[in-house]
Amino acid sequence: MTNSKMNPKVDEFLSKAKKWQEEFSKLRMITLDCGLTEELKWRQPCYTFEGKNIVILQGFKEYCALAFFKGVLLKDTKGILISPTENVQEGRQIRFTNVQEIVEMEPILKAYIYEAIEVEKAGLKVIKKKTSDFIIPEEFQKKLDEIPALKTAFDALTPGRQRAYIFYFSQPKQSKTRESRVEKCMQQILDGKGLND
Repeated sequence: MTNSKMNPKVDEFLSKAKKWQEEFSKLRMITLDCGLTEELKWRQPCYTFEGKNIVILQGFKEYCALAFFKGVLLKDTKGILISPTENVQEGRQIRFTNVQEIVEMEPILKAYIYEAIEVEKAGLKVIKKKTSDFIIPEEFQKKLDEIPALKTAFDALTPGRQRAYIFYFSQPKQSKTRESRVEKCMQQILDGKGLND
């Protein structure tokens, strides 16, 4: 396939990139070679197929990444896809620390991108876990059992808000810390607010 049109917004992004400039430029060429449309979304170079997000370039302190929006649906025959965090259900990254790694992996990267396009063409969807599939930490469950108004208020929250609280309460290793987080957030839940509202 021929190189798709370069987006001037991405040119500007690359010119200002303090880190990973060379790596981003190489990843850009690879994605454009695969016939994707270049856009700037969430202040990052994003590559779409018929309006659907396929991959996005990401830069972090320790590495840069080619992130696949529906990476969990790829076969990952080379075992190179990484979940950004344990709670991410769809996206997967391939991480790099230098441009040489990208150059050496170019054929593999293209194969993964083409597979991601096929996933999109086939209309495949990620079946996300429901809030009920997540384990509610016992410190929070105890409060829900003790205070019916809290349970009612929690159940009335959107699934995303419920999950945010469950993750937040589950993170600490110590029960005492989990308890303290639950205590701090109870009024917010009763007020019908999400964790970050």
